[in-house]
Amino acid sequence: MAHSDDRNTRSFSSLVVDGMERAPSRAMLHAVGFKNEDFKKPQIGIASTWSMVTPCNMHINKLADAAGAGVDQANGKAVIFNTITISDGISMGTEGMKYSLVSREVIADSIETVVGCQGFDGVVAIGGCDKNMPGCMIAISRLNRPAIFVYGGTIMPGCHKDKKLDVVSVFEAVGARANNQIDDAELAAIEAKAIPGAGSCGGMYTANTMASAIEALGMSLPNSSAQAAISNDKRLDCERAGAAVLELLKNDIKPSDIMTKAAFENAITIVIALGGSTNAVLHILAMANAAKVDISLDDFTRIGQRVPVLADLKPSGRYLMTELIEIGGIQPLMKILLDNGLLHGDCMTVTGKTLAENLANVKPYPVEQDIIHSLQNPIKKDSHLVVLYGNLAPDGGVAKITGKEGLRFVGAAKVFDAEEQALQSILNGDIVKGDVIVIRYEGPKGGPGMREMLSPTSAIMGKGLGKEVALITDGRFSGGTHGFVVGHITPEAYVGGPLAIIENGDIITIDAETNELKLDVNEHEIARRLASWKQPAPRYTRGVLAKYAKLVNSASQGAVTDNFD
Repeated sequence: MAHSDDRNTRSFSSLVVDGMERAPSRAMLHAVGFKNEDFKKPQIGIASTWSMVTPCNMHINKLADAAGAGVDQANGKAVIFNTITISDGISMGTEGMKYSLVSREVIADSIETVVGCQGFDGVVAIGGCDKNMPGCMIAISRLNRPAIFVYGGTIMPGCHKDKKLDVVSVFEAVGARANNQIDDAELAAIEAKAIPGAGSCGGMYTANTMASAIEALGMSLPNSSAQAAISNDKRLDCERAGAAVLELLKNDIKPSDIMTKAAFENAITIVIALGGSTNAVLHILAMANAAKVDISLDDFTRIGQRVPVLADLKPSGRYLMTELIEIGGIQPLMKILLDNGLLHGDCMTVTGKTLAENLANVKPYPVEQDIIHSLQNPIKKDSHLVVLYGNLAPDGGVAKITGKEGLRFVGAAKVFDAEEQALQSILNGDIVKGDVIVIRYEGPKGGPGMREMLSPTSAIMGKGLGKEVALITDGRFSGGTHGFVVGHITPEAYVGGPLAIIENGDIITIDAETNELKLDVNEHEIARRLASWKQPAPRYTRGVLAKYAKLVNSASQGAVTDNFD
């Protein structure tokens, strides 16, 4: 039986293991390693996303063991369990990529299912590949039990001819090979050297973006986002998280106490300052929805008007995450933003302290560094994440405009009803200067699954067309994408959005100064085309993709499957 003084930390597990009638439950737990004294301890579920599917997650079993050790040493009882992961990088450009965003929902559902069923009192969730992170956070929000997220950590760079490589180097090398700028041997050498081991993709792509956002949100321990996957710092981060979740239990600090509107604004601010992935828009909207916090596309615009891009990180910049780690990670950047009134310092965090208290003794960046620019010398004076509206995007679209591409593009449409068709056309040399590539029926419902378009955008870069063509889609982009691109266009083509009625040769205007995405066709012609449009047959009628297509809402609302209001 539990002691009366520990019931406040065992409000869920006590219902599963306390009392004579729970003897069968205890009997089964004895078989998985519980001792009699463990039934008196808070049970902490360690949600591991370990898998040999991808290098992003191949080491997370060891990190889960470290988090479990931290729980046990702090007089809790850790129970490690698994959830799935998929690999965007491996499935990119194939039909399999349609399962990527779907996996976010499966991960959230599976963690909620295990924790809810087993009566865990708290949660440590460890994620590597980018869908793991919002998936873990959505589950944590729904459960609202003391919890901490741990990032699995970034990969070390590869190297070829004294040049640092990452996964995007390989995608862009494919375009260079198609353009005969390199030969087969050079492509094979880049392929063999780009991914040297465990960890998430090495630029400020979606994984590192979301890890940084979650740290700024207050749901990770300080520095969790800026540690190499294979490092002693990351192992210690896991151990500390295991112990820290028990402190949250004792102090009754729940995710809902941390994940407030102001905290989400902090997360958006850090994503902008780091030049982060467009996927952060989709995932933050979904996380906020789970937390019952009102965040919309327009919050990104509002915050982006006053927050500059300060980080010179890949894909549009020069540096990798490992190089940011060497100068101190994101904590000094957060201190700069806080000191200049750009972060809410009074937000509670998983340390049990406020954000301002966590940052009080953070040392500044070294003087001789040019990865993080000063506020006086920003890379871009406002956000690179530009929400566009107009007759092509009545409910919004999301562009990633660093300024290096220019701020306005006008061109003629070349329309494709699937990503594969567009990629082949790019590689074949059919895309020329001035084209606006339109890839439609790739939205959450239409794909289904809202595939990332890293293959075509990387092929464009490899072909040397990065500043010469644009690409718009109701799909989305990898964090590794750069160039003049607009994704998340809503309403999507499959539900009759204007994207569905674009014809080859139509003139399209993308304007990041007026925040407009416009089809230069008169209203009467648009109405005529929409009236004659017919919804295509669904691509899947059974299984998880069909279920997802039936339930998912618009990308402008986070593409979530559990919003039944």
